[in-house]
Amino acid sequence: MKNKQINTARDAALKTLDQVLQNGAYSNLQLNQNLKSSQLSEVDKRLATNLVYGVLQHKLTLEYWLAPFIKGKKIESWVKTLLLMSIYQYRYLDRVPDWAVTNESIELAKQLGNPGTRRFVTGVLHAVLRQGLGDVNAIEDPIKRRSVEFSLPQWLVDELIKQYGQSTADAIFKAVNEPARVSLRVNEAKTTIPQAIAILKEQGVEVEPSQVANDGLVVKSGDVVNTDAFMQGLVTIQDESAMLAVESMTINPADQVLDACAAPGGKTVQIAAALDEKQGGSVTALDIHAHKIKLIEKNAQRLGVAERVHACQLDARKVDEKFADGQFDKILVDAPCSGIGLLRRKPEIRYDKKLSDSQNLHEIQLAILNAVAPKLKKGGIMTYSTCTILQQENDGTVQAFLAAHPEFRLLKTQTARALKNARTGATLTILPSDYGSDGFFISNLQRL
Repeated sequence: MKNKQINTARDAALKTLDQVLQNGAYSNLQLNQNLKSSQLSEVDKRLATNLVYGVLQHKLTLEYWLAPFIKGKKIESWVKTLLLMSIYQYRYLDRVPDWAVTNESIELAKQLGNPGTRRFVTGVLHAVLRQGLGDVNAIEDPIKRRSVEFSLPQWLVDELIKQYGQSTADAIFKAVNEPARVSLRVNEAKTTIPQAIAILKEQGVEVEPSQVANDGLVVKSGDVVNTDAFMQGLVTIQDESAMLAVESMTINPADQVLDACAAPGGKTVQIAAALDEKQGGSVTALDIHAHKIKLIEKNAQRLGVAERVHACQLDARKVDEKFADGQFDKILVDAPCSGIGLLRRKPEIRYDKKLSDSQNLHEIQLAILNAVAPKLKKGGIMTYSTCTILQQENDGTVQAFLAAHPEFRLLKTQTARALKNARTGATLTILPSDYGSDGFFISNLQRL
């Protein structure tokens, strides 16, 4: 693909998608970078964003529809991506006329390729419009059919059906392909929820209270990042489900807290907001990477809680090198995980995961819990959370830890809004289909 300046929404989307699909770039970071370097209007930026996330969410479905028209022919990656992006617009963007999609795609092929490329793209797109798209329901195997219909790898479809049953799994499959909404956490170290709502409204951002998290707001319209409220740390972007781990910890102002897997620091600063440095409260935040420690510190500065945060570059499995046993009142282990609860927000990660990855992560999670557990005071609470919904990384990890640590007991996870309080189990799993938020898991373990 020839390099060219980004002039249109489709330019930006195609460039971003090619970088994500071919080079493993993170969709959110790459898209932001490409949009910042462009002169696109806000309307075009929204279209580019729609195209990027839409193609990533529906990639397997789009490939199924495209396959009969290219018949296994080897084509350049960007050409295939351009065709997938075109089919996505034909199928999912009702307000964009087919002729406009076709003309724009052919023009991109002309600009970025050679005359042969333009002719090939023209022929494929005209054939798609003439013949129509294949029927997913013609796939007989139910796992493969759901894999193609919902654009999820077959192993994940199979695993979620086994773990949650067909009906709940189907609801999850549908939910992860719905648009992700923007949610905010009000920083009560600086403001109150009513004040934050009023200030955001003055700055052109309409919000409503979250039905999931006590300090959460859901954005209905407006650009939060460019507001004074965001830049001054009155609010921060955080998913509603992700706020629940710290909410369940019931932090006291004088607590000594360890955030064992802290970067980029969203939960660290949430913990810090509940602490009082004058009473000796502090949170120690760990991460393996030096640049992520700087990110934690930057977040703490913006939210006005830097005095309560001590960031330290350290692998959580090596806490014996720095901390005494029984040093902390509370410990948060928001562990490395497969991230399957985030598919709505990070759609591309579904294509790189394998079932074996989840089992390997289970071992890492268990190693972290085993390492940090002695650092908790007797009577203290260790909160273990993940942003996945795979049970082997969630209840499986918790049960394996408890089997090896009789000095701990499992408490029932409680949230301010009493989410799923009628459940029979003690741990809390939020599915993407429950409240329109990310999938998340939380457990609370007390040292006896």
